[in-house]
Amino acid sequence: MRIAVAATPEVAIASLDALLASDHELLCVITPPDRPSGRGQSLSESAVSRWGTENGIEVYKPERDANFDSYLSNVDVLITIGYGVILPKKVFEQPRYGSLNLHFSLLPRWRGAAPVQRAIEAGDKVSGVTVFELDEGMDTGPIYTQNRFALDPDITSDELFVELAELGAEALLHTLELMESGVKPTPQDNHSATRALKLSKEEGHIDWSQPAVAISNKVRAFTSSPGAWTNFRDSTVKIDTPVMSEITLEPGLLLFTNMKLFVGTATTALEIRYITPSGKSRMPSSQWSNGARLAPGDLFG
Repeated sequence: MRIAVAATPEVAIASLDALLASDHELLCVITPPDRPSGRGQSLSESAVSRWGTENGIEVYKPERDANFDSYLSNVDVLITIGYGVILPKKVFEQPRYGSLNLHFSLLPRWRGAAPVQRAIEAGDKVSGVTVFELDEGMDTGPIYTQNRFALDPDITSDELFVELAELGAEALLHTLELMESGVKPTPQDNHSATRALKLSKEEGHIDWSQPAVAISNKVRAFTSSPGAWTNFRDSTVKIDTPVMSEITLEPGLLLFTNMKLFVGTATTALEIRYITPSGKSRMPSSQWSNGARLAPGDLFG
């Protein structure tokens, strides 16, 4: 099949590698235009744009309202992976066999922008990938393939993206085989759908009066972007790598002992392995604690 891929993030690279190595013909990648980023606001291209250039694949960077006819006129299947732009019906119906989306959840659970993070935040025991046929809804199209992935209790969203990227590449290749064989996708059960709303920086603020499990889930879900954070004295710090403990402390109360930093919650305390102070690099919590000169009664809040 002649394939075009509309994608933006690093998580799409495993699928692009798999398509390039397959018997299918990867005609082009479509990705958003270069955008200003960083303190200097210099133009930055997407991970997919870099991949296309490095692998000799034609790269298109249409503006949001661009006409896709020239990109898709010779395409059998368009695949979208975190493209970030909602495509109109006239675009996703243009390829000969239609268009697919690789979504990083087991639909209809976690439709929306942040399925990986919301699954971890909710304490789900299993996640996975879904390849479905695009329609006019938000992740509502009929399903071709789903692959499941069991979640370890300490997995972060960064780690899960890596695992699901590889799983998604396998699911895409299998789906293309199904399409070639004439298999039709299965409609979703809309009654069991849940929403995976985009994460905000404000949501990353930790409420230490919650149970340890809920806080751990949030911290791991928000690692590393946008990050889970808390107030300390007159500044904010990001935290990551929480570990359950059997110590009991008042919510938010800090205890530094045996080179380990513990923070109280509504249940048992969490050990915090790493901290990123405002404007500084990530460091072990023991290094941060020594530099902060913690005093009895110090709190996160």
